[in-house]
Amino acid sequence: MKMMIRHFLLFKSFAMVVLIYAQNQTEFISLDCGLPEGLSYSDSSTGINYTSDMPYIQTGISHRVPGFNSGIQQQALEYVRSFPEGDRNCYMLNLTRGDKYLVRASFMYGNYDAKNEAPQFDLNFGTDLWATMVFQNESAVIVKEIIHVLQSNYLHICLVNIGKGIPFMSALELRLLPNFTYYTQSATESLELLLRNDFGSTSHSTFRFPQDIYDRIWQPYQRNDLGQISTNSSITTNSDYSPPLLAMKTASTPANASQPLNFSVQDSDSTAQFYFYMHVAELEELQANEFREFEITINDKPWFYNYTPKYLLADTLNFIILGKGQLSMIRTSTSSHPPILNALEAYKVKELVQRQTIEEDVYAVMNLKSLYGLKRNWQGDPCLPQEYSWEGLNCSYEVSSPPWIRSLAHEIRNLSSSGLNGEIPHYIVNLTQLVFLDLSNNNLNGEVPAFLGDLQSLTLLNLERNALHGSVPAALIEKSNGGLLQLK
Repeated sequence: MKMMIRHFLLFKSFAMVVLIYAQNQTEFISLDCGLPEGLSYSDSSTGINYTSDMPYIQTGISHRVPGFNSGIQQQALEYVRSFPEGDRNCYMLNLTRGDKYLVRASFMYGNYDAKNEAPQFDLNFGTDLWATMVFQNESAVIVKEIIHVLQSNYLHICLVNIGKGIPFMSALELRLLPNFTYYTQSATESLELLLRNDFGSTSHSTFRFPQDIYDRIWQPYQRNDLGQISTNSSITTNSDYSPPLLAMKTASTPANASQPLNFSVQDSDSTAQFYFYMHVAELEELQANEFREFEITINDKPWFYNYTPKYLLADTLNFIILGKGQLSMIRTSTSSHPPILNALEAYKVKELVQRQTIEEDVYAVMNLKSLYGLKRNWQGDPCLPQEYSWEGLNCSYEVSSPPWIRSLAHEIRNLSSSGLNGEIPHYIVNLTQLVFLDLSNNNLNGEVPAFLGDLQSLTLLNLERNALHGSVPAALIEKSNGGLLQLK
């Protein structure tokens, strides 16, 4: 197994730019699901600006959680959006391919429907299953978080009805991260949060933005076998990950100074991979004859030798554990002080392997839906998962390439007799692999556009019973006469 460690110097000017952008929330998307359209607010504890989710979803019903207590509960949990209709309902966010995001979805049932029965449903990340949502009680809050590099210019987050109650969501948040952080070995690997701990916390409370510029949520961590140290001095950073200074000002060391600092991780899947990020800074001003030095082992095998943290300088060490493992920070024989750990993050690799439909096809049919005001439940990826492919479309599935839309087909209820009016839109030409196009029995007007002749794979074009006028383009007539196109 390849072990990796990467250290970068974060220049002050760059850090200041990152800090300004993060504190201004220009790279935050914070949706309060179910918040009535047009409303927004600034969270009283974090200052994060939340807006209604309405611009990102076309379905669902807004509910206010009864008995919501704003004094002890996060404001974003006051409303939910439920999805009583359709097997799959999806949020669509237009983003930028290649960007890296922390994506966080939050859920609190709160007996919003007065049924006293929390549902069970699937949460999909794009075309892949992210998690099955199971609630222990009505007030349980579940937060799912994943770090993902976008493979297209949009992202679908979908809720899937599996026959065990109505899906819902409380909040959806996205935080843009620098691409040089949380690196993985493959484009299909995303990182699902396992833990994010603040060691030696003196406040014993959870914190996030604005103390963390990327709005990572940190949990206080303490064990009986760990001691606690802290400082009031300023901390600077030598880490790309910008660990929050609030976490770096406290740390844990073994209560028994001769003992190692140990952690373990295990999973029922022996092939599971875990990424760990150790954030370390020396908090004690040691004398000339004192120093802190330790080695790090994984499953008793040396991984990093003779590491000495720098005084008041935050650094990050990262590594991979496969399947299960024991992580140990062991004091060297010449060290005068035991190991130290300020903060720790761990993520499990989540393989998102299903391909998405060709992006041009997705935008083409979404534009058709918007232009003509189609009421079909066209949400999420048009072709995948196959059991949720869009009604009225036929997709082609090949092992060597992503799925693509083969037809707006007459074999299924389609765009025929859909009440379409206006001219035939140019968007259709983006469906480059389209084989069948049935637009019959509508109120389309204008001329038959010449760009339909550019659809090289088209073998059937049905424009009957519309208000079209003018001559049929020569390219279409030529294909029809040559037996390449059935023209109606």
